[in-house]
Amino acid sequence: MRFNIDGKVFQQQLQAVNKVISSKNALSILDNFLFEVENGWLTITGSDQENIVTARVEVMDCEGEGAVALPAKTLLEITKEISNQPLSFNYNNTTGEVEVVFLNGHFSFMGINADEYPRGEKAEEDKVEIEVPASVILKGIEKTIYAVSLETIRPMMTGIYWDIHEGDITFVASDTHKLVRYINTDVNPGISRGFIMPAKPASILKGILGKEDQAVKVTIGTKGAKFEFGDYTLTCRFIKGNYPNYNRVIPESNPFVVTIDRAAFLNAMRRVAIFASKASNLVKLEITQGSIRLAAQDLDYGTSAEERVMCDYQGNDMTIGFNSVFTVEILNNLGGETVLVKLSDPARPGIFEPLEQAANENIVTIQMPMQVIE
Repeated sequence: MRFNIDGKVFQQQLQAVNKVISSKNALSILDNFLFEVENGWLTITGSDQENIVTARVEVMDCEGEGAVALPAKTLLEITKEISNQPLSFNYNNTTGEVEVVFLNGHFSFMGINADEYPRGEKAEEDKVEIEVPASVILKGIEKTIYAVSLETIRPMMTGIYWDIHEGDITFVASDTHKLVRYINTDVNPGISRGFIMPAKPASILKGILGKEDQAVKVTIGTKGAKFEFGDYTLTCRFIKGNYPNYNRVIPESNPFVVTIDRAAFLNAMRRVAIFASKASNLVKLEITQGSIRLAAQDLDYGTSAEERVMCDYQGNDMTIGFNSVFTVEILNNLGGETVLVKLSDPARPGIFEPLEQAANENIVTIQMPMQVIE
């Protein structure tokens, strides 16, 4: 089997597929890419057993067809050093030797029988297909992935929940300290389904979708989903379990509303947080008509800070505490120039949302407060 390929495009596709390969694999064969050449196209596959990513590249001067598994680390190092050059691949089916020829030299190494590479599970019978604009999926993941839990004690919270309705898709993520709900009504799936997508494939999909601007074919089964677009395919398994009722967590009535410049609030929070206790990251907000006083202290080191930010506030004077790390994350990901912070009581969750929602979108973030000791 022999073929020529554009070095730059080849490197890009290898890097995209490599995102799924784990640094420590239970099966050593998964340290490799699977190469399959057929009808003038090279399909590159990577897997970690739970997720599979494939990328297609058109090849030139192709002689013969076949498949072979090749070491991922070696190929990535090779293409990094000789990028932007045309490459010629020669695979000897008998000896298993692979030769990569470039302008001023060549490399040779051994391939592995493709039959050893594990294939994905058979297609499920109970499946549905929908088409979703790449921009909708990209924004849904971007707006929620930062809120995914890192604690494996509750597996359901370690992924993004896709709540698909006939006239919208809702993306939800929560680590129990904060929750993000992003609704996009710019789609009409025509079905009702829900699944929890693990954070790893969501992050991979986010990275690959950044290069594409087209419809994504989503095939949803009972155990997993397949995303097909352009020259890429990503297959992932769902997280088992039922996602909690997120709408019940979002307060229905928080009557006291702070309207504040997002950048000013964010920058002040960052500065004051430097002096917050490293154990709690607590920043105290003293909210009055016209301004918020942010205050933090670290008794262990005898440090403290405070800063005042102007705002428009409708409600009773209130002192409430928030984890500064979570607040910074929320403000970073909300977007917009002005945000609303809706409150009801120092012991109840606060709602953060942009003053102006984008067309056909609605994003709401809640954060649990912390106890403030006077």
